[in-house]
Amino acid sequence: MNAKEEVIKLIKDLPDNVTMEDIIQELYIHIKFQQGVRELNDGKPLSPKTAKIKSGKWLH
Repeated sequence: MNAKEEVIKLIKDLPDNVTMEDIIQELYIHIKFQQGVRELNDGKPLSPKTAKIKSGKWLH
């Protein structure tokens, strides 16, 4: 699935009353998750301390 198809699917899966800010946040979370998966697959996992710091920033 290419990037455009992923975005379309992500948006279609959201509720009808979603805001633009919600869409942007969902896209941001999706992108960060995909980056993390790529880093893990490339053998670059984060230390638990770094993961905690980054996850706190992502979730706030």
